[in-house]
Parts: sequence; C-alpha cells; structure tokens
Amino acid sequence: MSAVGYRLGLVFVTGSAVAWSTAGFFTRLIPLDSWTMLAWRGIFGAIAVALVIFALEGRRSWQAFRSMGFPGWMFAVVSAIGMIFFITSLRHTTVAHGAVIYATVPFVAAGLSWVVLGERPTRSAIIASLFALAGVMLMMGLGVEGGLLGDILAFGLTVCMAIIMVIARRFQNIPIMPAACVSALLSGLVCWPVGDPLAITGHELLILALFGVVNSAVGLALFTLGARHLPAIETALIGSLDAPLAPLWVWLAFNETPGASTIMGAVIVFIAVCVHLIAGTLGRRAKLDPAMF
Repeated sequence: MSAVGYRLGLVFVTGSAVAWSTAGFFTRLIPLDSWTMLAWRGIFGAIAVALVIFALEGRRSWQAFRSMGFPGWMFAVVSAIGMIFFITSLRHTTVAHGAVIYATVPFVAAGLSWVVLGERPTRSAIIASLFALAGVMLMMGLGVEGGLLGDILAFGLTVCMAIIMVIARRFQNIPIMPAACVSALLSGLVCWPVGDPLAITGHELLILALFGVVNSAVGLALFTLGARHLPAIETALIGSLDAPLAPLWVWLAFNETPGASTIMGAVIVFIAVCVHLIAGTLGRRAKLDPAMF
C-alpha cells in the first residue's frame, strides 16, 4: 500500500462519513414514509452517479457496467440491502440504539477480514476502535427506548457494511462508480412499489433529490473509492465519525442542543480516530524514509 494511496483512502472515507452523517438530517426534514424516501433517494443517487460515469467514460460507459463481474454485483447488492436497513432502522428505533449498534462495525469488519483476507488488525486500530465504541456509548447514554425491529435492522446494516468493506479490499479491480450506481438504483427500485413515491410535493421532490445526491451518490462513491486503499478495520473506524457528526447537523438545522454526554462522547470518538490516523501516517512515513526519524 503506497503512502499516497493511504492518504487518498483517508480523505475519501472521511468524506463518505460526512456525507452519510446527513441521513438523520434528511430523514428529520422529509415527512415521508421510509419506503417512499428510499425509492427517490436511490433513483436520484443512481442518476447522479450515472452522470458522473458518462462524463468520465463517454461512449465507454456501458462497457464500465458490463465489466462489473460477480464481485461488483455482489458489492452492489449487499450495499443496497445495507442502505435499506439503514434508513428503515431510523423509523423503528432511536438514533442512540442505531449508532451504538453500528459502532460495532470495526469488530465485525476486523473479524471478517481476518477470516477472509488473513489481515490482522494493528494494535492501535483495535485500541482506537474500543475507545470509539466507548465514546458512542457515552454519547448516546445507552438508552433503553429502542425498538427490537429497528435494532435488528441496524445490526443488519452493520453486517452489510463490514461485508462490502472486505469485498472492496479483496477485489480491488471492481469498477467503482458502476457498482455505486447499481447499488443506489437497486435500493430505489425495490422500495418503489412498497411506498407511495408519486404522492409528493415539488418541494419534497427537491429535498429528496438533494438527499439522493449527497447522502447516496457522494457518500457511496467516496466510500468505494477510499475503502480499497485502507484495511477494513481502519475503514470502519473512520466511518464511526458518522455518530458524532449526525447530531451536529441536526443541532445546526433544528437548534437541538446536544447534552453533555453527547459532547463528551463526540470528543472521545474524534480523538480516538485522529490519534490512530496520525500514528498510522507517521508509522508509514517511517517505513518509507527511516532517516526522517
């Protein structure tokens, strides 16, 4: 793994965490059922990614889709299922329960990557993951108000995310943008007949378009670009930034002031991620140029 590739992976995965952290903001903003929301989110996300593919590939766009192969389709299907779990879980359990459950993804990803790829996580990554999990638990207060169905869906998302992290790491020749496009389109098409996507206003359609482009297209594209450059546990660890960022957007938009435990937990998560990333960057620099140290 080159130093440039590693840094790009950090930037892209961090950007995906920021984009995905807007899900709570959009679901709070849009007064629609989750199926209708998912249908339009997926379709707008797929259109946005398809436009990017066409701009980059031109006449070769169809060839890019045809070259996905089994790993690409596997990535797309698992990712689509995970996104359906994600949005639906927000309607059936509290954000607290969903965030705490999703914070276990580093451990699930580490276990899968160890079994499938033989990739042992570093000690610093394990320690940082434990601190990040502790921060999320403190931030959310370990409330007991969550629903069982929502908790199960949130864990389904966790497993799906861990799987696609390992897929992206194992098959690094997957055509990234086509897989992201197919993933968004699949989630939208599956949810379309279940919801009521035609019974919306023009204002709601505009917000849904922003939801699809920012949270689906941008988040998924940045994640797939970055995940291939990082170990699975580090990808999952950076993704935990979603937890402290999500309430931040809600606070800024709806003036919901975070409590003391939320602020303390967010600080712990940010420190855990930043310290690990700095340590990892310095360690790689030392390997490339020992004279610097």
